[in-house]
Amino acid sequence: MAKGKKYDYQVVAEGETWSVKILRQASARRIVVSKRQDGFATEDEAKAWGEAELKQFMEQQIERNKRKAERRVERDEAEAAAQSRYEEAQARYEASRVEDE
Repeated sequence: MAKGKKYDYQVVAEGETWSVKILRQASARRIVVSKRQDGFATEDEAKAWGEAELKQFMEQQIERNKRKAERRVERDEAEAAAQSRYEEAQARYEASRVEDE
């Protein structure tokens, strides 16, 4: 599997102004524009904004992924506890049926 950048930015000239797009590679063939800013006077301004915004965007994604991972662990633990309670109840039910016979 080829490794590439998940996030990147692109600087584009639009007439006499510059715009920047924060790009996310959603799949091998699909790239999504996650954020866009227009109206920069120079290419250097646009690049500076793109680099700073990309760094901030990636930090936000890292924090978001951490929160989601924590929730996933909590959800899995709760699901495992519920499953064990169900199995215990099922075992008690089966034991009571054997005693009745």
